[in-house]
Amino acid sequence: MRFKSKVFLAPMAEVNDPAFRILCSKYGAGLTWTEMISSSALARNEKNKLFNVQKNENPIAVQLMGNNLEDISKAVKIVSKKADVVDFNMGCPIHKIVNSGCGAALLKDPEKVKQIVETLVSSTKKPVSVKIRSGWDDKSINILQIAKIIEDNGASMIIVHPKTRVQLKSGNPDWGLIKKVKEKLSIPVIGNGGINKPEDVKKMFSETECDYVMIARAASKNPYIFTQVKQYLKNGGYEKENPEKIVFDYLKLVKKYKPSLNYIKLHVTYFTKGLRGSNQFRTELSKIKSLDEIENKLNGFFK
Repeated sequence: MRFKSKVFLAPMAEVNDPAFRILCSKYGAGLTWTEMISSSALARNEKNKLFNVQKNENPIAVQLMGNNLEDISKAVKIVSKKADVVDFNMGCPIHKIVNSGCGAALLKDPEKVKQIVETLVSSTKKPVSVKIRSGWDDKSINILQIAKIIEDNGASMIIVHPKTRVQLKSGNPDWGLIKKVKEKLSIPVIGNGGINKPEDVKKMFSETECDYVMIARAASKNPYIFTQVKQYLKNGGYEKENPEKIVFDYLKLVKKYKPSLNYIKLHVTYFTKGLRGSNQFRTELSKIKSLDEIENKLNGFFK
């Protein structure tokens, strides 16, 4: 596949509603992701609220998780109707996910990884990507073994978040592992982790030689980072984001795609964080019960 940009929006639970994804795409993200969706839940109910791809979202990657091969196959066939890329999560470190044998727990079972990738690839004609971590803990860094299994069984891309499951959100990602995966594989490698500003994107490309870079938390706070990255890679500088413009660009999309108030409040909180009066604004926002109220409150906030 070809993308308008080599910088992507990462899948983020309770963050990636359609309005936010489309905003990131408008700001320059080359590919956006849905939130992670349970393949078993989707296999039981095709109308899963997280499978909310819109007609004009192109390209879009839909991320699945699970460990039941039959359910995975069913879910892949469902998402392939709308997804441009079918992605599978083998890196989620959350306790309830790994305790059910999914996410990063799969890194401890190379044979299961093989079976899942075979199932993914045989169930769709769409490109398949898989997201992994460096291993379960420092004593079991098996990223190169897992990455090779993923490639050998037909995946089209691989996403590398070079931290162990045990690290969770602590410590720094080891970008050297992204470089090693890139050297070992022939399929495209997406680097993920430790991206906080446009300079980090350039640094990751340079240090790892990865094909694409994926941005998570930095984009949730400032989706305009995709425009800033493009500017920085082109001329070495970039304009500062305008929180007011970001907020109201998002609200325009909210009115069309109608995410829940929880998503709207989350994004508005992120976009206004650090601005004068934002703490008081956040307190008032928590009590609001309609989009109109939110918009009125924002109009007052930015006066």
